[in-house]
Amino acid sequence: MNQIKARWPASLPAQGWGMTETSATAVSNVAEDYERRPSSTGVCAPTGEAKIMGEGEKELPPGEVGELWYKGPIVVRGYWNKPEATAETFVDGWVKTGDLARMDEEGFIYIVDRAKDMLIRGGENIYCVEVENALYDHPAVMDAAVIGKPHQTLGEEPLAIVHLKPGQEATSEQLRHHVAQKLAAFKVPVEVIFWPETLPRNANGKIVKKELKAQLQPA
Repeated sequence: MNQIKARWPASLPAQGWGMTETSATAVSNVAEDYERRPSSTGVCAPTGEAKIMGEGEKELPPGEVGELWYKGPIVVRGYWNKPEATAETFVDGWVKTGDLARMDEEGFIYIVDRAKDMLIRGGENIYCVEVENALYDHPAVMDAAVIGKPHQTLGEEPLAIVHLKPGQEATSEQLRHHVAQKLAAFKVPVEVIFWPETLPRNANGKIVKKELKAQLQPA
């Protein structure tokens, strides 16, 4: 936030959240709200509702992390010719987003990670986005993705895949040390793989971790 203001003093930064199933941006954080809560994706549109759901589809209180559910007139009715997927994703007008999030007492939503991207290392939850953000804070890092590396005892461990900025250098140990200054030891990647080019992305610009995992599979 400070860097944005320093570079563009007259700017009014904002961010939001939405998905294909919500047809458009469903949650927004703008102006003074963004300045006070830059890590939040914002609050629901006036016509929408959101809740955080835990195990057993039980609604969680403010501050707890669970799956974000959204409801409103912009939510689609289902997937075309996919009744099973529709029944799994849509419940009484609510769409189960697959995003892990928490909500504060004022209704501001904080996206934590994608549920399918969360790692469990020896019973400890690791949100990949948190580790990736720590890597992006390093001045040499252009692209970063964290995936699970199978482990016989712990289940899985965090593995980082990084593409460096042109002309920049960094070692695996330097990046691991950088993350260790920001996060708990169990969240630090056990290994950093340096990718020679920009990480693969889909049409929306999101890094495709499935493709990375496929390329890293032993022949």
